[in-house]
This record gives sequence, structure tokens and C-alpha cells, in this order.
Amino acid sequence: MAVSISVVLLLLILAVIFMRNGGLKVSHALVCMVLGFFLAGSSMAPTISSTLTATAELVSSLRP
Repeated sequence: MAVSISVVLLLLILAVIFMRNGGLKVSHALVCMVLGFFLAGSSMAPTISSTLTATAELVSSLRP
């Protein structure tokens, strides 16, 4: 659960930055948000979740 909240916050911050810089229009952000809700309700949601979890674990295990 902590990973998904972190990802949502990161994506929200990126969306705000893009909208302020003019690189992302509000309509584009709304389309991305709706797409995310549809993906969360689809049969692909467990696969996406496990992929993000595995990626987060891989990144957290790396030592510089």
C-alpha cells in the first residue's frame, strides 16, 4: 500500500509540474487520470501492481 501511495504522489507532483510549465494541459491530465481509474478496475490491475512492487523492491535493493 505504501508503494502505491508513493507512486500516486509522485505522479501527482509530476502532473502539477507539467501543467505549470505548460507541457501538460488540464484536459490531458484528466484523460490520464480517467485511464488510471479504468486500469485499476481492469483485469490487468494485479499484473500492474505486481510489476510496480517488483520494480520498487529492485530499486530499493540497489546500493550506489
